[in-house]
Amino acid sequence: MYLRNFILFSNIDSFRFALGIVASEGSQANANESLLPLVAKGDGQAMKRCIDVYGPLVWSIVCRRISERIDAEETCQEIFTEIWQKAGTYNPEVARETTFIGLIARRRSIDWQRKQSRLPMLTDLESVPEASSVIPIAGTGLDRELLWKTLEQLPEKTRELFSLHFVKGMTHEEIVKETGLPLGTVKSRLRRGLIDARNLLKDFTQEKSQKL
Repeated sequence: MYLRNFILFSNIDSFRFALGIVASEGSQANANESLLPLVAKGDGQAMKRCIDVYGPLVWSIVCRRISERIDAEETCQEIFTEIWQKAGTYNPEVARETTFIGLIARRRSIDWQRKQSRLPMLTDLESVPEASSVIPIAGTGLDRELLWKTLEQLPEKTRELFSLHFVKGMTHEEIVKETGLPLGTVKSRLRRGLIDARNLLKDFTQEKSQKL
């Protein structure tokens, strides 16, 4: 029930972002509008709009350097936090907003790589977030209906983890304490659940488009 209400009635930006859902081209028609000056003034709605418009750009830049979805998501959050903090330094006479945001994203991604002391590791291809696999969905109501229809197809245990992570905002370590599951199990189930949900959502979207 909590997850259903969250999907249908709450702010689901983080969940949409994790699934690789982006707004349709029509809803991004005003992508060239000046948002950073408003963000610099502390305008929360402008910041939400900034995430909607530039989220796909940031995600694609991050995924070129960071293969693990969880690490990529955390880096994206850090990037938008920095954008919020440094919006006041943006000068439209020097660069476009896309350039300003892109530079922050690239620097953060490179910093993440430099902090990794371990050697590159082979990862399961299914765990690699693909920038090319984003799912364009039109309409807020349609987004929520499709998302919930998709989640209903997932195992109950997966939905429970989604609820703890996305609804209650628990970290992986907090979920471990809450459920008693090993950390590796929590991470793998969340990752597997997102992959399954993304694939199901693609199927639902394609099926609907064929009926139109």
